[in-house]
Amino acid sequence: MSAVAVASPERAHHERRDFFIALILLVALIAAAPWFAYPFFVMEMMCVALFACAFNLLIGYVGLLSFGHAMFFGMASYIAAHCAKEWSFDPLAAILCGVAVAAAMGLVSGALAIRSKGIYFAMITVALSQMVFFFCVEAPFTHGEDGIQSVPQGKLLGLLDLSKPTPLYLFVAGVFLFGFLFVYRTVNSPFGEVLKAIRENEPRAISLGYRVPRYKLAAFVLSAALAGLAGGTKAIVVQNASLSDVGFQLSGEVVLMTLLGGMGTLYGPVVGAIVVVAMQNYLAQFGEWVTVIQGVVFVACVLTFRRGVVGEIAKAAGLSL
Repeated sequence: MSAVAVASPERAHHERRDFFIALILLVALIAAAPWFAYPFFVMEMMCVALFACAFNLLIGYVGLLSFGHAMFFGMASYIAAHCAKEWSFDPLAAILCGVAVAAAMGLVSGALAIRSKGIYFAMITVALSQMVFFFCVEAPFTHGEDGIQSVPQGKLLGLLDLSKPTPLYLFVAGVFLFGFLFVYRTVNSPFGEVLKAIRENEPRAISLGYRVPRYKLAAFVLSAALAGLAGGTKAIVVQNASLSDVGFQLSGEVVLMTLLGGMGTLYGPVVGAIVVVAMQNYLAQFGEWVTVIQGVVFVACVLTFRRGVVGEIAKAAGLSL
């Protein structure tokens, strides 16, 4: 026997059909979005949505709650901005440097954190995140509270000028779709099935011979790398990296996005990110009250949609999203 559940061919076919229909709708939405919304806002939203997908890979499919995931997003943002501005790296190379640093941080912090479980795991990630935050406050290359400003967008591979809106939008859309499909492939692979088995019944997975700590660590590193991909791309899009990218508030917001959209669903974090980022932008006129409004919306959604917005819709319609 195996801890990994094997779906019937018919069910697997329906799941793939549902996913790709939803994917076509998502691509159509990305293509049409600049006609209805400010392109810069849409690009920022895609970066945050990718960050939420990275976080969901950890909590939704492994059951590990991290309250410090912004450290990977923010540090990758700083590294990408520094490489692009100070060392004149190609934008893709700068982003990949950020991803590499985030993955290395994920390896070290994950090796420490996975020794604990539950709330203790979450608290360790908070402590590590705060250490990274104060490092970014003091480190010379981050420029403290000023951050790294005026980051050049450059030319992608020396050909595509990212300082122009259309090439930049296509690049960000490509990065987002790559990250999203990477998550899909990961969770629907044998590796992903083992992660789900660990989430559902860790003692049983251990008894069947799976090296659970290694799977957890691998998932943690992958999640950190994807968060770094989102952070590095965001630095190129907004042309700056600041302490808000590595702060505890962002770690809390990504938890909110995932729970709001639907933990353990592929499209849930994307929907959650759209809702949260839209509220932050379109309700900015209310100042500090935006946080209160977000809290009210969150409580209402938790009481109304126990599985998240996408989770409840998928259950009601019998879809796999």
